[in-house]
Amino acid sequence: LLIDKITRGEKIIAVELDPPVDTEIDFFMESAAKLKNLGVEAITIADCPIARARVDSSLLACKLKRELDIMPIPHLTCRDRNINATKALLLGLSIEGINNVLVVTGDPIPTAERDEIKAMFSFNSVILANHITTLNETIFSSPFNILAALNVNARNFDNQLNHAQKKLENGVSMFLTQPVLTKEALANLKKAREILQAKILGGIIPIMSYKNACFMNNEIPGIRVGDEI
Repeated sequence: LLIDKITRGEKIIAVELDPPVDTEIDFFMESAAKLKNLGVEAITIADCPIARARVDSSLLACKLKRELDIMPIPHLTCRDRNINATKALLLGLSIEGINNVLVVTGDPIPTAERDEIKAMFSFNSVILANHITTLNETIFSSPFNILAALNVNARNFDNQLNHAQKKLENGVSMFLTQPVLTKEALANLKKAREILQAKILGGIIPIMSYKNACFMNNEIPGIRVGDEI
């Protein structure tokens, strides 16, 4: 498990790759192979980010595991399937030898598409973590390591910490943070490390240009870029 490597003191580098919007998979696989050769430990795969259909994160995780033998961490959202469908998906992942998942509630459906696409949201990331924990105790011979998100850029970080504690109580053992691009985010990361009894992977994202910084600051939820950057 990923958490075992961190517990042993190994430095973990995990890179998030967005799945393709179509069946052109070569670029995704080539990128993952390059990252593996550079020493990246794991590839995290978003589950239809910003609520737009992309290749299924769990199916891509299975492909990465089989063809590249790199550790995949598929995201599981609570937006597009009910708890029964999620259990079925977890059973399949377990059979494929994938035992790290990141649970997230998921982005809401864009307003313009809500007439055609209905969100599920019959549960949230805390409930999902608890459900996986129960299955770990009753069904899975190889338990899942449950990861969750931690927004170090939140205006009220104490609320984030309280929510993170609930996740821990329901089986989460690791957190991945949003990119740390402000002094406040760094201070929140340090605070989280002191308070939360969990392993934390701090988020890093390269700033490519002034235009890129403005876009991330204004258009991407959960990311804040410091004025000095």
